[in-house]
Amino acid sequence: MSHAPGLPTTASPVRTRDVIGMSASTQLRAELSKRACAHGANSGAWPGLTIYRFTRPTLPRWDEIESLSLGLIAQGGGAQTAVAGERLHGQTHFVVIGRGSDFDCQILEASPTQPALCLVVQISPELVRSVSESMQGAGVALGRPHDAGNECAVVTPDVELVHTVMRFVGSLSPACDRRVLAPLRLQELVYRVLQSDLREQLLALAAYQAMANPVAAALDYIPGHLAEPLTVEILAAQVCLSPSAFSRAFRDVTGRSPYQYVKAARLDRARRLLDDGRRGVADVSRAVGYTSVSHFIKGFRNRFGVTPGDYADAHMLRCRVAS
Repeated sequence: MSHAPGLPTTASPVRTRDVIGMSASTQLRAELSKRACAHGANSGAWPGLTIYRFTRPTLPRWDEIESLSLGLIAQGGGAQTAVAGERLHGQTHFVVIGRGSDFDCQILEASPTQPALCLVVQISPELVRSVSESMQGAGVALGRPHDAGNECAVVTPDVELVHTVMRFVGSLSPACDRRVLAPLRLQELVYRVLQSDLREQLLALAAYQAMANPVAAALDYIPGHLAEPLTVEILAAQVCLSPSAFSRAFRDVTGRSPYQYVKAARLDRARRLLDDGRRGVADVSRAVGYTSVSHFIKGFRNRFGVTPGDYADAHMLRCRVAS
């Protein structure tokens, strides 16, 4: 978050804050460096998360950024980047990105020992709306849905925002943390950005993408309605498209048909419910939208190589051994 310079009442609090900020940035670079070993794009352990490592001057294309994203640029003393032609000074910077094609970020200086590191995580407009509505005084509207894709504001994040990024990244390693904590950390990250000088840009881009991207709207709709019928006709009606036009657009964005995507989402949700250990196979089958338990068992076995009953038994045994 950017702060206007002022005169401190004493010198020591400013020095202390600077030391804390430098320490947080150094820790964050170290964590990102561990997770991004290869030059260029490295897939993160979260949908839509990419961590980039640049070890030489580069003009990246940012093809992996397909929708609204939060980006963090972490650079050491020997690395230099520029956004929209403006050279960035300092260790850590934050930016809201609409589309990768509009993200004009160049790596001016970098080396294997002083790499430039970038974290980009895609977020849904619905998450932005939900967090915005929950913030007292933040208003309930996303903002005016203009095309802000070419507007690329960059801020220097405060220590709390840097720590929030570290908490999100740190929650991705243990599987249980990734399932439970990572969504909460991502929500916290959106909250911190909405408290920063990037708030208006994030709200405007979220509003634009919610209106302009029917596939994104469908992807937001699916997780909350897995127990209900989710045919192509139903999903297409949600975003005001014909079934054929929706199916083509959906496959272009996700690489899968709506049916394939919904089936995978249902089975992934079923596995998480079985991990919880409080529901039987038939109950889980109904909870994720299967009208036939036998079809659910067959689909689960084809996806994960084991029946849901055997999976639940094995998971309970692993939990008992671990305890």
